[in-house]
Amino acid sequence: MKKEAVFVYSDDLLAYKFKEGHPFDQKRLGITLDLLKKQHAIKEEDIVKPRMATDEELMLIHDPSFVNAVRTAGQGKLSGDRADSYGLGTEDTPIFPGMHEASALLVGGTLTAADYVMSGKSLHALNLGGGLHHGFRGKASGFCVYNDSSVAIKYIQKKYNARVLYVDTDAHHGDGVQWSFYDDPSVCTFSIHETGRYLFPGTGNINERGQGQGYGYTFNMPVDAFTEDESWLASYKTAFREIIEYFKPDVILTQNGADAHYYDPLTHLSATMNIYREIPRLAHELAHEYCGGRWIAVGGGGYDIWRVVPRAWSMIWMEMAGYRQTSGALPADWISKWQPESPVRLPEHWDDPDGIYTPIPRKQEITEKNAQTLDKCLYPIRSYKTAPDNKSP
Repeated sequence: MKKEAVFVYSDDLLAYKFKEGHPFDQKRLGITLDLLKKQHAIKEEDIVKPRMATDEELMLIHDPSFVNAVRTAGQGKLSGDRADSYGLGTEDTPIFPGMHEASALLVGGTLTAADYVMSGKSLHALNLGGGLHHGFRGKASGFCVYNDSSVAIKYIQKKYNARVLYVDTDAHHGDGVQWSFYDDPSVCTFSIHETGRYLFPGTGNINERGQGQGYGYTFNMPVDAFTEDESWLASYKTAFREIIEYFKPDVILTQNGADAHYYDPLTHLSATMNIYREIPRLAHELAHEYCGGRWIAVGGGGYDIWRVVPRAWSMIWMEMAGYRQTSGALPADWISKWQPESPVRLPEHWDDPDGIYTPIPRKQEITEKNAQTLDKCLYPIRSYKTAPDNKSP
């Protein structure tokens, strides 16, 4: 019988670990799963193990020399000069033992999720270990070695001949996925992120719309620093609805970075848990409306691994699985288990309390600016709708 949703996980995913003190900490996966278990929102039979991506699968996107360099680096045999040319051994992406195997398992987790959904074994699938959207064909970048979403999209195209809509709600622009499919009209990418004026990787401008046959299938919604829930959600909901109606995909792949929250230490947005309830809710609704329910979701950024990521990511699974109790108190036994390890006081409720930050004095100005950016972001769609000959822009 077809399952509603599967949760891709094994403890082996925690091996993707750069060094102590690095902001990208996969311990958040275990903390999130424990929250779901203590909330009684997941069962053992919902959990499926990831497989490791093969070299052939990785090379659907990545250059063979890069894959070989990552393997060699993880064995401690890559020279400093060669490592640097591949974006390895940097402050963002330090080399660690077994780097190739750990990275390939994250990719394989997303491929596992893709196969469950595309083969019809499950309507939805979640791999929180994935979402490494900054990886490029021949270079690691921004905490990302291999780009699991790009590999999975190419894999879905090749194996299932499907049109994919990629939606990225990480606070950082999904640059690696965008450039992988910039000239491909069978893949549409939409990234809503903090403007690159203040944040890595500095790309994701509204005028990045694709090239060649792929022109008009890349959408970027860069929101201003300090953007709050209402403006962020207005941009997300409007853009997502118009883009999916325009593109009509066979499947949705969402990247769910949890770093737009006010507490995140690496970004400058002012969102709360309100957006993390609505992000998967809309994706779920539109997947059923346009794609027969086919929805694959991955993780991504999220650097407050105690107060933000576990709640935000749990809400994705609970939406997928039809578990509706996403408000009220968090399980007391989850708090008591993790509080001794947490450097900050853990939240006691699914929602943030009022007043977690001082009201932004420029709220109206920021909201108006984001509304103008949204109009520009959606210009190709809106001009297409109003064109007399109704030809693609």
